Amino acid sequence: MAMGPVSGRNGGKRAPMAEINVTPLVDVMLVLLIIFMVTAPLLMAGVPVKLPDSRAGALEQEQKPLQLSLDARGSIYIDEEEVALPQLASRLAAVAAAAAGKEPPQVFLRADTQLDYGRVMAVMGELNHAGLNKVALVTNSAADTAAPGGGAATPAGTTRAGG
Repeated sequence: MAMGPVSGRNGGKRAPMAEINVTPLVDVMLVLLIIFMVTAPLLMAGVPVKLPDSRAGALEQEQKPLQLSLDARGSIYIDEEEVALPQLASRLAAVAAAAAGKEPPQVFLRADTQLDYGRVMAVMGELNHAGLNKVALVTNSAADTAAPGGGAATPAGTTRAGG
């Protein structure tokens, strides 16, 4: 218990202080803040996809990109919502229509390494047909794959879908 200053009336005895020490509380809150800051970026990818490796650097981005993922089974996801291939064209057209008059969003295409090239190109063709031509192919960077546990995915570069 903390003791206050010596008072002359009580014969040199110290009186208890009625103040709370907030230093341990601040220490715990700072540790929790650091933990959340480190783990939040790891929660970004929702669809499990085994990405190919690349030595390309990450891209700058101004607005939230559209995440398009293809898993090992060939299922297509827009952000984290599964979409069948026949409905993909209408969903992408709706995204492009929402950005009418503005710059269309950048598309981050994440495809599993087990997929065949034709499946990925069919999706890129639908992106091109919808007018979403800013496509970044997401890969694992070489530095991330050297570290134990894989690492975070980074957009490798921007391509023009279909030409």
